[in-house]
Amino acid sequence: MKIYLDLVFLLNFFFDFILLYGTSKILKNVVRLGRLLLGSLVAATSVFLLFIELNSISLFLLKFGLSILIILVTFGKRGFLKNISYFYLVSIILGGSLYLLNISFNYENKGILFVNNGLSINFILMLIASPIILFCYVRQTIIYKNTYGNIYEVVIKIGKEKYKLKGMIDTGNQLVDPYRKRAVILVNNNINLLGHDFVFVPYKALNTTGIIKCYKPNLVMINGKSFNNCLIGVSRDEIKLNDIDCILPNKFKEDL
Repeated sequence: MKIYLDLVFLLNFFFDFILLYGTSKILKNVVRLGRLLLGSLVAATSVFLLFIELNSISLFLLKFGLSILIILVTFGKRGFLKNISYFYLVSIILGGSLYLLNISFNYENKGILFVNNGLSINFILMLIASPIILFCYVRQTIIYKNTYGNIYEVVIKIGKEKYKLKGMIDTGNQLVDPYRKRAVILVNNNINLLGHDFVFVPYKALNTTGIIKCYKPNLVMINGKSFNNCLIGVSRDEIKLNDIDCILPNKFKEDL
């Protein structure tokens, strides 16, 4: 059996590069091309493990240590756990997808049996399919994070009433009361807020101006974190965003 080491090395380098690149895109890490290439080069050296006789545990530990080095070389120490977790996740997605493709090409169904038909996907198909698979996965992950990544569990207590809501940060919500500069959480107009301690806050949106009745909450908890300097106002329009009950001010983004 012939092994073309240069070809295996280049394939390894290619796959590691797109894995690291995909990981950086999902995590929105700005990584220089040089670091991506260097990390891929370090990762590609794993091909030489083929020539070392090791038991399963030693090989696993060596590969895990190498993956740590890859992440440190590419992304640095900051956010290490998140970086390596997503690196492994992206690797599993790509490896599982290629395995599924290979099984689909290599076996055919005959009743309840799967029989080898002598075919398999070659490295050219792998080179073509891998970037497409990763592109689709990264794109859907980014869309999901942008859509649902800013959704929070919100608990508001006004007087004796307690409300458990789903909130989303909106960069357009810059509303603050002009008296004490308190940010305003806008809840859906189908939620009946009850309270006696309130103020009226003026607002201006496009060509519309008006005032919003805002309640002073006794407690506001967002994902378990307390927020004190804020008011609760009722939106004049119905909020129609993925079962969202309230719009959180952009000011909270720094603390969440």
